[in-house]
Amino acid sequence: MQAYKVIIPASRPQGEPALQAHEGYEWLYVLSGALRLVLGADDLVLRSGEAAEFETRVPHWFDRADAKRVELLSLFGPHGERMHVRARPTQR
Repeated sequence: MQAYKVIIPASRPQGEPALQAHEGYEWLYVLSGALRLVLGADDLVLRSGEAAEFETRVPHWFDRADAKRVELLSLFGPHGERMHVRARPTQR
């Protein structure tokens, strides 16, 4: 398992989706900002406190969703290991 903190600065130009697929399993957690995640046919925006997990054989790409900086954590299993993440639902 590999863990990365990724910072996509506001000064970097926003990219256009160039989907990639490879072996592995990934879990993304947005620390701050808004992250655009294209996952197969889905085009999603994840905000601070939201997460996504997916098999990386599904074509995927991510970048900032707007002009602001984004910080996220990425956990990556190079051989497709699936992570078990548990969270308590928020009470409203």
